[in-house]
Amino acid sequence: MTQPLVISVLGSTGSIGTSTLDVVARHPERFRVFALTAATQVDLMASQCLRFRPAFAVMGSAAHARTLREQLQSRGSATEVLHGTQALCDVASASEVDAVMAAIVGAAGLPPALAAARAGKRLLLANKEALVVGGRFFMDAVAQGGATLLPIDSEHSAVFQSLPEDPSSWSSRVEKIILTASGGPFRTRDPSTLADVTPDQACAHPNWVMGRKISVDSATMMNKALEVIEARYLFGLPPERIEVVIHPQSVVHSMVQYHDGSVVAQLGTPDMRVPIAYGLSWPDRMASGAQPLDFRVMAALTFEWPDPQRFPGLGLAWEALKAADGSTAVLNAANEEAVAAFLDGRLRFDRIHAVNHATLSRVLPSKPDSLDALMAMDREARTCAADLIRQFS
Repeated sequence: MTQPLVISVLGSTGSIGTSTLDVVARHPERFRVFALTAATQVDLMASQCLRFRPAFAVMGSAAHARTLREQLQSRGSATEVLHGTQALCDVASASEVDAVMAAIVGAAGLPPALAAARAGKRLLLANKEALVVGGRFFMDAVAQGGATLLPIDSEHSAVFQSLPEDPSSWSSRVEKIILTASGGPFRTRDPSTLADVTPDQACAHPNWVMGRKISVDSATMMNKALEVIEARYLFGLPPERIEVVIHPQSVVHSMVQYHDGSVVAQLGTPDMRVPIAYGLSWPDRMASGAQPLDFRVMAALTFEWPDPQRFPGLGLAWEALKAADGSTAVLNAANEEAVAAFLDGRLRFDRIHAVNHATLSRVLPSKPDSLDALMAMDREARTCAADLIRQFS
């Protein structure tokens, strides 16, 4: 009998993490959970630990770890509870671990993803920021560690599934990558009314169930800007060979156009368990729990170009990629600060782009050559963005 794949799930209480555990639970003979991690959701983490019995659970702070430890001990759990960034890196790189689901939102997910890459793990990357912030530095770590990098974002998984099996042929055979975008909740809204958008409205995605930060990114289409940057590093094509098209139905998850004019696409229901199951079982496939497409009842599939007036942030992807190394990290940090300020009621929705654009213009990055250099640049960009948020508020 084949030994089960031993996995650590970083960000297990988020939408990707809970979907991952749903897939794992459908195949108990194929997987064993080594570690689960979360920032603050103690109650959900406790229930996950009792069900999946990981060796370790990691929380964001000592206080949350203490609360979780008390809950688990009172219910007879043997799971050891840790906290902090080093603990995240330890459970991502542990010798017992075969695969790591990297689903921590934001730049905080970079250190453990980097640790998994350096340790040569199968790295299931659902954290855009590892590549957006880490860029070439992160990809060098993947290569040097001998890790297997598998994208979990639905768009990048679709591209990966549509590319030739031999990565060395991608540049010579592929004309361009076409990332699809739903357009979010404001695809048809008058841009002049976006100043009045509330956080709840921005988080009401028409197709996907996601966390609040990524939902706001979808509403501004900054998520697609970050995905363009991610695709650049994942697949090695120059930025001018990456394109974005709005596809409101979210059935075609992305496409690859070849030099002969052929287009290969991956289709499926909008359910993150599909790319998660593919990443967990690659190069095989297994049941994900998602409903199959029924072409008999499917509505028409439509496509349109993004409106630069409604989604000005999208163009920042190509701007950052053409600028100095590290510019994509600056853009990501600014956007995290701006979205947090919007969700806290400190910044209008239509000013998120203004903060991102101004930060990208003001912070001059130097080529980062270490994790410390990346984090220093991240902090500098956040300080600049925070100053701009106060000005725009």
